[in-house]
Amino acid sequence: QVQLVESGGGLVQAGGSLKLSCAASGLTFTRYDMGWFRQAPGKEREFVGVMTSSGGTTYHTDSVKGRFTISRDDARNTVYLQMNALKPEDTAVYYCAAARRYYSANPIPSKPESFGSWGQGTQVTVSS
Repeated sequence: QVQLVESGGGLVQAGGSLKLSCAASGLTFTRYDMGWFRQAPGKEREFVGVMTSSGGTTYHTDSVKGRFTISRDDARNTVYLQMNALKPEDTAVYYCAAARRYYSANPIPSKPESFGSWGQGTQVTVSS
């Protein structure tokens, strides 16, 4: 059974940084694209970014480009989200998600329905 466990959330002032971690178990980690999503109160779940199984491609949504960076450590079965220059509008519950990559030519997933496994989420609150 796939299990994803996020950690690293908390309260930070605007302009500060946080690094989220997502530890995966119950899967062959190197075969999965790993993504991050967030959901603010009263809003839809929003795609933040994804790193492909090979680690060769990352994609971040426009609102976080230049501020957030996804990385992965395959030896630790862990994906990270480094968040810098945080803004109050980044306040949300952050979720990591896993999508099985069957072929290298498959498109890079970015929609929630493309990911089959989810963590429980970690709260990030940015104060102004």
